[in-house]
Amino acid sequence: IKTHKHRRLLLRGGVAAHHAGHIPAWKLLIEKMMSKGLLNAIFATSTVAAGVDFPARTVVVSNADTRGNDGWRPLAASELQQMTGRAGRRGKDNVGFVVLAPGQFQNPKKIAELLKSPPDALQSKFRSTYTSLLNLLDAFGSFALVREIAEKSFAFRDTSAQIDRLQNLRETRSTRLREQIKASGFAFSIEDIRAFERLTSVRLRLQEKNPTSRGEVRQKWLEENVEAGRIVTKSRNGKRFFLVLSVFGEKVVVMRDDGQGATLSLPHIGRVYAKKYAVKEASLDIAIEEIHAGVNPPLDEPKISHKKDDADEPVELVNSLIEKLTPENLSEDERRRAFQFLWETWNDAEYLEKSGRDIEYLRGDVWQPFENRAQVLNHFGYLDFAAQKVTTRGKWLADLRVDRPLLVGEALRHGIFDNLQPKYVAGLMASLAADSDRNYGEIHLSYDLSDILSEFEQIIFNVTGVELKYGVEASEEINFSAAATAEAWAEGTSWEDLVFYTKAEEGDLVRLLSRTGEALLQVANLRDSNPNAAAIARETAAIILREPIR
Repeated sequence: IKTHKHRRLLLRGGVAAHHAGHIPAWKLLIEKMMSKGLLNAIFATSTVAAGVDFPARTVVVSNADTRGNDGWRPLAASELQQMTGRAGRRGKDNVGFVVLAPGQFQNPKKIAELLKSPPDALQSKFRSTYTSLLNLLDAFGSFALVREIAEKSFAFRDTSAQIDRLQNLRETRSTRLREQIKASGFAFSIEDIRAFERLTSVRLRLQEKNPTSRGEVRQKWLEENVEAGRIVTKSRNGKRFFLVLSVFGEKVVVMRDDGQGATLSLPHIGRVYAKKYAVKEASLDIAIEEIHAGVNPPLDEPKISHKKDDADEPVELVNSLIEKLTPENLSEDERRRAFQFLWETWNDAEYLEKSGRDIEYLRGDVWQPFENRAQVLNHFGYLDFAAQKVTTRGKWLADLRVDRPLLVGEALRHGIFDNLQPKYVAGLMASLAADSDRNYGEIHLSYDLSDILSEFEQIIFNVTGVELKYGVEASEEINFSAAATAEAWAEGTSWEDLVFYTKAEEGDLVRLLSRTGEALLQVANLRDSNPNAAAIARETAAIILREPIR
C-alpha cells in the first residue's frame, strides 16, 4: 500500500479508484475510507455499487455503457438502479443527486428508461458440468432422479412452466376425449384414436411422396441417376454428349466434347447413359466411342404405372391397419359411424401427439447437456453409463472444485503432476485457471515447462475429440502467458518485478495467482486417491499464495 502509485493522490486529494485492476488490500483500504467518510470522490465500476455498501451524496454516471469480459455493452436496469441507489447518505443528506455527465457515449433517454424499468430477471448459474453431474448421480443413484432435479431447478423454470402448461392442456383434451368416447357408444380407447391419427398421417405422407405425373416421375429419376462421371445429352434427340462433373440441386456442371465447361438444368437433361467414367477430359472421348459401339447404353426411363404399383403397397398396408381399429362385429352403418367419429376426434388426437413431442423436446433440452457429459465421463471411466454409477475414479473427480475438472482429472490420471518441480506445477495449473483470451505479458516459458504443456495438449486434444463426438462444447485453449507468469512467481520473482515484466494490472495478476492457488489446494485435498500429486500441489500452493496474493 505504501508504494502504490495512487497513494499520493489519495492523501492529497481524497480521491481514489476502485476496480478489478487493483490488489485486494488497496480495494479494502478504499472501502474502509469511503465508509468512514474520508474520501471526496471514488471512481468505481458498476460491480462496486452492487457489492459494497458505501452511499455517497452524489453519483455521477459517465456513460450508458459498461465494460465486461467481452467488451462494451449497455448498462442493465439493475446495475443502473444499484448505482443511482447509492445517492444520498442515511442520516447525513436529505436528498441524493445523480448526475449524467455529458459525453459521446451518454444516452439520457436510455438512462431514463432504465430507471423506470423493473429489476432485471434473476439468472441462475446452475449449469450441466462434469462435477455437478457426478455429485448428483452419486447422491441420488439414477439418471431419472438427476433429470427430475434438473427439471425443477431455477435455471429451467421457464422450460418447466412450458411443460406444466402443455401437460395441463393435454389433460384437458384427454378428459374431453374420454367424455366423447363414452357418449359415442363405441369401445374405443384414447390410444385407438391416437393410432388412427398416426396412421392417417403416415398414409398422407406416403401419398404426398408418390409422384402423380410423368414429369414428377422423370424428375425423381433424374435426381437419382444424373451424377458425376455419367454421360448425358441435352435433350432426348440431342447429338452432343456431356460428361457430368458435379450436381448442385438442379444445376448440372458438365464438360463438353471440346473440353470446355458448361452448365445444364437438370429438367433439360435428355438421355442418361449407364456407365460411369473418371472425371477427366480423356474420359469423354472413350465414352463417346463406347456409346457408338453399343457398349454404354442409355438407362431406361421409368414408367409411371410401375412407380404407382410399387408405392401402393405401403399405402395398402396402412389402410389395412386402419380397418383393424374398428371391431369386426360392426354393421356397415356402424362401421361408417365409427370412422366418422374417429375423423371428428382427429384434431384432438393430433394435438395430443404434437404436444407429447413438444414436451419430450423441452425435457430433452434440459436433460441432453447432462446426458452428453455422462457419455464423455463414461468414455474416460469416471462413471458407468449403463449401470448409472459413479466409479471410484469419478468420486475423486467429483471433489475437484476447479474450472476444467475433466482436464485436471486426466492430467492426474496420466501422472503429469507427479514428480514435477513446484514452478512447473504452478505453470501447468495457471494455464488452466486463466481466461484463455487474457494476455499476461511477454515473460517466456522455460523449455521444460513448454515440453510439459505440449504433453498436456495431447491430453486436451483427446478430451476435445470425445467432447465433440458427444455434442459437448470443447474446453477453451490453455493460456501460455499465464503459465509463464505463474512459473516466474513460483521461482521467487518479486511482486514489483512481476508487475514490471508482465505489464499486467496488479488486480489481474492477483486474480490469476489466486485462482491458481485455489485450484492447487483442491488437488491437495486428494491425498488418498492421488497422494503424489496432492503433496506437490500443497507445496506449490504455499509458494503461490504468498503476499500480496494472501
